[in-house]
Amino acid sequence: MAKSRMPITFKEHTHWYDSSLKQVSQSAQMLYTYNNVIHGFSTRLTPEEAKSMEQIPGILSVLPEIKYHLHTTHTPEFLGLDKADGLPPRVLDTGAWPESPSYDDRGLGPVHSGWKGECEVGKSFNSSSCNNKLIGARAFYKGYEATLGPIDESRESKSPRDDDGHGTHTSTTAGGAPVEGASLFKYASGTARGMAPRARVAVYKVCWMGGCFSADILAAMDRAVEDGVDVLSMSLGGGTSDYYRDSVAIGAFAAMERGILVSCSAGNAGPSQFTLSNVAPWILTVGAGTLDRDFPAYVSLGNGKNFSGVSLYSGEALPGSLIPLVYAGNATNVTNGNLCMTGTLLPEKVAGKIVLCDRGINARVQKGAVVKAAGGAGMVLANTAANGEELVADAHLLPATSVGQKNGDVIRDYLFSDPKPTATIIFAGTKLGVQPSPVVAAFSSRGPNSITAEILKPDLIAPGVNILAGWSGKVGPTGLPTDDRRVLFNIVSGTSMSCPHASGLAALLKAAHPDWSPAAVRSALMTTAYSTYKSGEKILDVATGKASTPFDHGSGHVDPVSALDPGLVYDATVDDYIDFLCALNYSGDQIKSLARKDVTCNAREKYSVRNLNYPSFAALLETAQSGGGGSSGGGGDSRVVYTRTLTNVGAGGVYKVSVTSPSQSVKVLVEPEELSFGAKNEKKTYTVTLVAESMPSGTNLFGRLEWSDGKHIVGSPIALSWI
Repeated sequence: MAKSRMPITFKEHTHWYDSSLKQVSQSAQMLYTYNNVIHGFSTRLTPEEAKSMEQIPGILSVLPEIKYHLHTTHTPEFLGLDKADGLPPRVLDTGAWPESPSYDDRGLGPVHSGWKGECEVGKSFNSSSCNNKLIGARAFYKGYEATLGPIDESRESKSPRDDDGHGTHTSTTAGGAPVEGASLFKYASGTARGMAPRARVAVYKVCWMGGCFSADILAAMDRAVEDGVDVLSMSLGGGTSDYYRDSVAIGAFAAMERGILVSCSAGNAGPSQFTLSNVAPWILTVGAGTLDRDFPAYVSLGNGKNFSGVSLYSGEALPGSLIPLVYAGNATNVTNGNLCMTGTLLPEKVAGKIVLCDRGINARVQKGAVVKAAGGAGMVLANTAANGEELVADAHLLPATSVGQKNGDVIRDYLFSDPKPTATIIFAGTKLGVQPSPVVAAFSSRGPNSITAEILKPDLIAPGVNILAGWSGKVGPTGLPTDDRRVLFNIVSGTSMSCPHASGLAALLKAAHPDWSPAAVRSALMTTAYSTYKSGEKILDVATGKASTPFDHGSGHVDPVSALDPGLVYDATVDDYIDFLCALNYSGDQIKSLARKDVTCNAREKYSVRNLNYPSFAALLETAQSGGGGSSGGGGDSRVVYTRTLTNVGAGGVYKVSVTSPSQSVKVLVEPEELSFGAKNEKKTYTVTLVAESMPSGTNLFGRLEWSDGKHIVGSPIALSWI
């Protein structure tokens, strides 16, 4: 709703909303009214009623309910963090398991007076479930119930209690208290702690067994803004659409205006291109990398060969002697029996044997449960081309290990060539110091940005593979109904895990620099991220085994110690983002859907998306055959110009620029080549001109621009794409 267009006959906006609703439906009820992240309400309408609603004066847009999905120890040491403090991160997820030791509030004083949140009472959750660590908990489900019907309270708690584990895991990753002796079945043992261990945490439960719905997500964001949040962490996604139709982008815009950094997961749809979620430039978009920790479990074959895999299995080991090995595809009557889906294996062919299953379709741990149900003694889970050599460890219900595609192919060849194939699996516990690390996870969603190609996404990567953090007492570590084990901590992988790492680190930066804007915090994390190992080699992509690119890792892997003192930052104001929306040729009403105020773009102004003060550079160029991209130079060259402004947040000094050009066919000109900073918060502007020869459509080239005063390096990736 356009709040400023409320007729004078109404005293309250809610009365106006109700009157507007009654014009199209006498039976529909308002689910939520929104006052902060948008002005308006959610309700349940027929398609015809929704079309009628769009015609009512004062209605800016009518958005359909969108279903979102979750993007589902050693990390602080890996990141170089020692003792650290932080402001409260808030987490939108599946709630919290308040009994988790990671929510221990010992040593924390009273919550500051600016906090307006509350501990919502509900099923298995009362006011005493919160403390000076877990300072708030709320649940939002009206959108869910309007879409799917009443929540089945025999299966999940209609309250902030976490029955899933995901919310407890993400929130304790961001801000969990230190817990000594933490582990999952003695794997990854040590002290578990969040990125900002002294931070206060509030949880907003928006995700249920049937998914997470945009009406509930917006309501939670609306409430979180009102409660007084500092950082908002959201490990969920629901595809991509224009920013003014994207509920998360709309809510995040309002949060940004209030000085709140919104951190979101990039998605788990990699390694394909154009698979990112949450790509708005006012959101921190986080991909996933690995740690230098592994959980090896070896397959030993009857021919004497051994192959490495990974596993978190903790039960009774297989006998020391070799036992028969069978391929699932040869122990079934169905065409896709090789995938070990429910009911596809023949017990008489797998009983007492190790079964080789192929990865795909159903959950990895479920395949093991299927093998176990059919009488199998163990499982080897082989990756296919879709996952390559990426290994994700699981707490299997039977002796099992996961192997990469290459090892899986060799084991399969042995199965087909040996008349009596045999094998065993040996579990080797926890291994540290694995190199190279980090590498980009294959599942981590990749760019380019499908909404605005000139904004490079993801912004960065953070640890997201085999992460140990708190867990729900309602569900086993695999999440399977048949898993009756209960654990305080679980090891999980996904960009859902990398997002709260960045959220917690953002809280640390905000605590150290309370005057920094969300854009400044994001800039500090991005410009200090590293994209090469200490050897100088580029960070690898596990999906290809080759060097990763900024479409995979963004600015690089987060380096929180450097981010605390970045030297310079690329700041951005609300007006800068509005100019960006004008550059997208959004209408006044479309911009108002985001900005919640009347905006008129200046018809005489030449707006450019390239001039948003973003800490990275991306250009979309057309091949010479299609007329050239941007302002053409001679011979089909394309010329692209960027303007950027740097703000001094350090001691000052003289910064000199260095550029790694994408190729000999691309010239990068920076003017001036030297910037001198004295006073804190002093700003200096520079331009970057890219002159590129035409390339075949589909070509992507990458470079880098760095400013340095000898102590700080303020780095930005450059990406060029031809269409």
